Amino acid sequence: MLELLTGTGLALAAGLNAWIPLVAIGALDRFTGLIELPPQWAWLSNEWVLLILVVLLIVEFVADKVPGLDSMNDIVQTFVRPTAGGLAFGSGVSATTTAVTDPEAFVTSQQWVPIAIGVGLALLVHLAKAMARPVVNAATAGIGAPVASAAEDAGSFALAFAAILAPVLVVLGIVLIAALVIIAVRRRRRARSARHPSTAP
Repeated sequence: MLELLTGTGLALAAGLNAWIPLVAIGALDRFTGLIELPPQWAWLSNEWVLLILVVLLIVEFVADKVPGLDSMNDIVQTFVRPTAGGLAFGSGVSATTTAVTDPEAFVTSQQWVPIAIGVGLALLVHLAKAMARPVVNAATAGIGAPVASAAEDAGSFALAFAAILAPVLVVLGIVLIAALVIIAVRRRRRARSARHPSTAP
């Protein structure tokens, strides 16, 4: 159960920021004794992999705080964040990664299931974030972009570390994200209604 909560928390964190959970996993494995990645995921703690992840994290950190550029970044991240979520969930539940030389064997072995779950969770969070950001930008003339982005980064950081250090707290994160998704959807609908008011008498 704790492994599932760990994987879920990491995947949800990746939906907000692709690189924070991956950097957290790799760095904690390499520099502390708090976690120990299984051999098939040890590459996440490689020095060069960590360096690349940190550079990508800095790029996204900056791009996501610039109005206009943040929406373009969200388009690109539609592919990146779910992939990171799959990797994060897989590492969190100790999924096995192998070279897929026999697709049929890979499917029947169920090795793809944890990765697919992580992809789905991260994608849901990413889509909610991507829908909410244009509404925030429009409502605040772009001033809210860095504030919203900083809050999302903080949420990703908190989720990632809660998933690793106190997985039970992930339940609280799930509740908060569900509430934020509902709020984002409602605001999106209101903004759409404001742009296209009903013409009915």
